[in-house]
Amino acid sequence: MFEEFENKRRKQFSSMKSLVDYAMGFIIILFGLFFLFRSQLGNIPINATLGEPDLLEKIFGGLCLLYGSWRIYRGYQKKYFR
Repeated sequence: MFEEFENKRRKQFSSMKSLVDYAMGFIIILFGLFFLFRSQLGNIPINATLGEPDLLEKIFGGLCLLYGSWRIYRGYQKKYFR
């Protein structure tokens, strides 16, 4: 009986952790896209204050895309208990 409870708890934890990984991955990918394509968004007020994106911002945007993709992949795999 205790093993069934532990398995149920692990499954609930795994599904909640997976949902968090999906959400955070999506948010991080949005930040990466913002940093990569900020200059092409048009006349938004933040472009006037920040100016054109430099190389460091583009590198950070690419890293955000990679990390966000990895978070979504990790949520898909659901390998939290090893």
